[in-house]
Amino acid sequence: MQAMDFTIILQAWPYLCSGLAFSLVLTATAFTVGIVLGTGLALAQHLEIPVLGHAARVYIATMRSIPLILVLFWFFFLVPIILGSLSPDGRPVSIGPTTTAFITFCLFEAAYYSEIIRVGLRALNRGQVEASQALGLTTAQAYRYVVLPQVARTAAPIVLSQTIILFQDTSLVYVLSLTDLVGAASKLVQINGRFVELYVTVALVYLAICCTASHCVTILKRRTTAHAAQR
Repeated sequence: MQAMDFTIILQAWPYLCSGLAFSLVLTATAFTVGIVLGTGLALAQHLEIPVLGHAARVYIATMRSIPLILVLFWFFFLVPIILGSLSPDGRPVSIGPTTTAFITFCLFEAAYYSEIIRVGLRALNRGQVEASQALGLTTAQAYRYVVLPQVARTAAPIVLSQTIILFQDTSLVYVLSLTDLVGAASKLVQINGRFVELYVTVALVYLAICCTASHCVTILKRRTTAHAAQR
C-alpha cells in the first residue's frame, strides 16, 4: 500500500474545481427551474384547476416514487428512442449527457419543491386571499403580491434543506460520464491511483459546503420562528 501523499491534491485542484463548478451550476439551474415549475405545480393543485391539478398530482407522485438515478437512465436511453420514433427517418435523436442531466434534475426537483410550496400554501390563512380580493386585487395579484411572498419566507428553510440534498445528488451524474466533482476525482484516480487522497478531499469539500448551507438553514429557521412569534 502506498503512503498517502496529499500534495497530489495541489496538482489536481484546478481539475477538481472545474468539476465542482459543474456541480454548482447544475444545482443552481435545477433550483431555479425547479422552484418556478414547482410553484406552478403547487398552485395548480392548491387552486384545484381542472385537469392541470390532477396532472400535477400524478406527475409529482411519479417523480417522488422513482429513484433519481433511474430517471437519469430512462431519459438518457428512452427519450432519444421516443423522439426518433416521431421523426421521419425513425432514427434515435441524440440528446447528450449534459442536456440529459440538466433537464432531468430540473424536472425531478420540481416535484419536491412543489410539495414544499403546496404545504406552505395550505398553512397560510385563507382569509388573506379574501382580504386581498376585497381590496380590489384579482386572484392572480393576490397570490403574486400577498400569498407567495409569505409562503417563500416560511418555506425558505425547507427549500434550502432540499437544495442541499440536490447538491449532494449531483454526484449521480457520474453514471453519464460527466465531470462533476465526484466524476473529476474518479477520472484522476484512474490516472494516478490516489483514491484515498482524492476521495477524502472530495468528502471534505462536500462537508464544508453542506455544513455551511446547514448553518444558513438554522439561521433562517430562527428568523422565521421569530417573525411568526411577532405576528
